[in-house]
Amino acid sequence: MNLYLAIDLKSGKVVHGKSGMRDQYQPVSSLHADTAEPIRFLEQVRPRYVYIADLDRICGNGDHDALIPALAERTECILLDRGCRGPDDLLDIPRVHMIIGTETAADALEQFSEGVLSVDMYQNLVIPWKSDPVTFLGSCNKYAFEMVILLDIGKVGTRNGLDMGFLSACRAAYAGPLLWGGGISSDEDLVMLERIGYDGAIVATAVHTGIIPIEYIRGGVFCSSQ
Repeated sequence: MNLYLAIDLKSGKVVHGKSGMRDQYQPVSSLHADTAEPIRFLEQVRPRYVYIADLDRICGNGDHDALIPALAERTECILLDRGCRGPDDLLDIPRVHMIIGTETAADALEQFSEGVLSVDMYQNLVIPWKSDPVTFLGSCNKYAFEMVILLDIGKVGTRNGLDMGFLSACRAAYAGPLLWGGGISSDEDLVMLERIGYDGAIVATAVHTGIIPIEYIRGGVFCSSQ
């Protein structure tokens, strides 16, 4: 199972996301970096795979487009959410896979023939329709996205742990590659996701606090049998 380090960008800094309260996000504090400047942060933490949310672009307050190529040069793969609202918002950057999130592209999903779909949730409901995630994931099998991220925005940064029954139902509903993000608190959560059959997990807080070893992120892969 692949592991992606989550990096939220806001006003030129890496910030710590928690519970979706974006106006309250502060520069990140990590055991593995002494800076929130994105390039130096990435050089110090050295993740293999990265998930980036450009919060300024998502919220319509500017963007970090000029920074992304330099970040891509320092990692093997980036999944980038820059608040795409239509196919014209996709960027072509080596090693960068563009995310199309339901939060910003809800009315345009049928227009995309590539990219990564992010099923954005809050309080276990898909944004913006407040629909059931399991039912919605079942409908996603008709799309041509290369993978799907199931992202619980309300659990981001909380380390609240995971619901095995819910995760299993979501995994069964979608046939393609599926990643989970939000609330991962420990190795045990990673073991659960792997055994249920998730193809990847997005982590941040538990890495920065030392609960999940930094070596997992630098290797980019978690395997409970190792």
